[in-house]
Amino acid sequence: MSKQPAITLLIKPASGSCNLRCRYCFYADEMNLRSEPTRGFMNEETLEILVKKTLQQVSHAATFAFQGGEPTLVGLDFYRHLIELEKKYNTNGITVHNSLQTNGIVLNEEWAQFLHDNQFLVGLSLDGYEELHDENRKFPDGSGSFSRVLEAAKLLERYQVDFNILTVVTAKSARRIRRIYRFFQDQGFVWQQYIPCIDPFEENKGSLSYSLTPDRYGKFLKDLFDDWYADWKAGRPVYNRTFENWIGILIGQPPEACSMNGICSDQWVVEADGTVYPCDFYVLDEWKLGNIRENSFEEMNQKREELQFVALSRHTPQECRSCRWYPLCRNGCRRDRTLLADGRTPGLNAYCSAYQDFFSYAYPRLEEMARTVGR
Repeated sequence: MSKQPAITLLIKPASGSCNLRCRYCFYADEMNLRSEPTRGFMNEETLEILVKKTLQQVSHAATFAFQGGEPTLVGLDFYRHLIELEKKYNTNGITVHNSLQTNGIVLNEEWAQFLHDNQFLVGLSLDGYEELHDENRKFPDGSGSFSRVLEAAKLLERYQVDFNILTVVTAKSARRIRRIYRFFQDQGFVWQQYIPCIDPFEENKGSLSYSLTPDRYGKFLKDLFDDWYADWKAGRPVYNRTFENWIGILIGQPPEACSMNGICSDQWVVEADGTVYPCDFYVLDEWKLGNIRENSFEEMNQKREELQFVALSRHTPQECRSCRWYPLCRNGCRRDRTLLADGRTPGLNAYCSAYQDFFSYAYPRLEEMARTVGR
């Protein structure tokens, strides 16, 4: 396998360990379906092999994206060692990016200073105002985490750490998105991501109390877009990853979100013991690609092809082929698609009607924004 121009690794240094017990945690579900649920904490040897092999594999850029579980649980010294290793093995002038997706509970001034000094991009999980956030994002004793997360946000701001807010959309928050959006505006959080909650593998989509339905998700998209568009028209632009990607598609740019590509991308998800998987939503025994400690990227890519992980995602349902909105929607994320009878091939996206409803409603304004951006 020849060198790749760029590579992104999603790394779980604390495996699925976490100091919160979020009701909708998709990774807790994945761990329960594995023969070995948790992989402990990543040791220094595994980290060194990972950094060395990655920097040898790329010609231009490497991104080390740490997530979980809760990746701060491995401690700050783990990340100090990461920086040392990146300097040691980056002998060819590779551009290196580091990011951290966190619930913010562990962050203090020492962490904030380190993240600033080493230019980490931070994703901070916050589901909205206090009542709504605390409904799902709780400590093991059942108490809410909102105040601690808001403190972390203010700390990151004070130390000038680049961060965005990541919000999981549930049935309840979908109905209250305008209040959530106003709350974020009041707090000055203008870098925002919203991701629909994911139902467990063995549950019917939309069957749980927090689950989204197509109707709810479609209404959520329209309400959020109305307020977001109004801010843009008023000269108060807010970054919204989903809408920005759709506008990018309209002006001919490839989406950076893999869920908008129409097919799965070649991802590398690394568990704490070095085991590698093709996607964060499929960290399961049957999709194991190998281990970064033992296998080359070429060997693991061959395994990806043998498992047909990407090939299966290329299936385009008949409904999509004749749909006006397919060039924008592209059937969405694989995890949101309903499996066909073979139990492996992803079919139609469960939110198909939501996307149709949204694009019919918002397309003229999306097109207007695309024309403005594309000038």
